[in-house]
Parts: sequence; structure tokens; C-alpha cells
Amino acid sequence: MRFLILADIHANLEALEAVLERARGQFDQVICCGDLVGYGPDPNQVTEAVRQLEPALMVRGNHDKAAVGLTDLSWFNPLAGSAVLWTRAQLSEENRRYLQAMPRGPVEGDGFTVAHGSLLDEDQYLLNLEDALQSLSLPAHRLTFFGHTHVQGGFTWFKEQRAGPLDPGLRKGAAESRLALDSENRYLINPGSVGQPRDDDPRAAFAVYDQTRALVTYMRVEYPVGRTQQKMREAGLPPYLADRLRQGW
Repeated sequence: MRFLILADIHANLEALEAVLERARGQFDQVICCGDLVGYGPDPNQVTEAVRQLEPALMVRGNHDKAAVGLTDLSWFNPLAGSAVLWTRAQLSEENRRYLQAMPRGPVEGDGFTVAHGSLLDEDQYLLNLEDALQSLSLPAHRLTFFGHTHVQGGFTWFKEQRAGPLDPGLRKGAAESRLALDSENRYLINPGSVGQPRDDDPRAAFAVYDQTRALVTYMRVEYPVGRTQQKMREAGLPPYLADRLRQGW
């Protein structure tokens, strides 16, 4: 089985369409690590597109929760909070119900786990090895896909009882990077953000997991950033949220 791993789409339809086109024919099912909406200009279109993909496994993100009133906006910075309020006003009732029903992570798949933040807290950012060690030390979870940080890569606990970060090395312009999984190691795999990367690479990020071959392929793809930015400006979303897309941070 081959899985397309998506995370942090953030209502960026152009990025999602580019990812689906790039991944065409390379996956059998979809896994979504949360945050379909927030920041971007197309919350309904993105939610509907993901619904049509019928993800095999998915979890909610903090922006998904906020968009339907399931979390306190005091946790959001003013710009993010402004985008959440705009998103709430745009969502159709059908899409609102879909986001409300998204499960809390982590959720278990066949030999892997799906989370938005960490395995201990769905809203925890795993930005460094120290933060990741608690999740890596949980013996029941040898392979976890997560999002939330918008940084492609992740962390590994090696069978030699040491840990380290995973860096796909794609920021130099490469389109893909492969990681062969060792069944005796533990992995936290972040596919990166489809719709708002924050690792100094503005290209849409995602991953494909080939379960049979025990292989994760990190991928990046260009998309028409300017079109998304223009839609954000026309919608009246905070200009900074549009500007940052061009920089990848």
C-alpha cells in the first residue's frame, strides 16, 4: 500500500492541486495530519477537495478546531486569529460539520500512527529533538506521521539508543529525497506543509509512504504562489500572511 501524506494545507487550493498532480499515480490512499483550513483563501474548496479524497486516516489540526469554535482563540497570534475569524464566516454548514467531526490525534493505522502535534498533545510543536524525545520513547509507536510545525523532516530514535533529526535536504532545490525505514528504529515523519511551508522553501511539501518497500519519499513541488497571494489580498486577509508564502517562512 502506498500513502500520500498531507499536512497543513491551510486553505491553499493552488498548492493542494499542484501536490495532487505531482503525486498522481504514486499513491493508493491518503493520510492527512490536520489543518485543512486557516490562513489561506479557499477553506471551502480545500475542505471539499479533501473530502473527495476520502482519507484513510486523518486528524484535526488546531486551525481546524478554531475554525469551528472548538478551541480558544487566545492561543493564536493576532494575524492567525484574524484569519480564523474570516474562515469561520466563509465555511459552508456542510464543511463546518466535516471539520467538527475530524478525530483528535493521535489515531492508529496499520503499523503507523497519525498525529497533528505530538503523541502526547495534539497541539504540541515538535520543533527540536528535545521536544521529540518523549514521543520517540513511546515503544508502541515505531512510525508516526505528524504536522503542525510546517517543517519537512522529522526525528529518529535509532536502534543504537541514540536520536537525531531528519533533514530531507530539499531546500537546495531538489524535488525529492528518499528515506529507507529500518524496522528497529522509531520515526517521527513530518511531510512538511502543503499550503504554508516554514522551512525557507516556498514550494508545497508532502510525502509518499510505500508500506511494502518501507520507504518514505519527501517531495516538493512548485505552485502558482502569486495566484494564492492575490486571492488572499482580495479577501482582505492580513497582508503578512500572503507575503510570507513567497519566502517559505
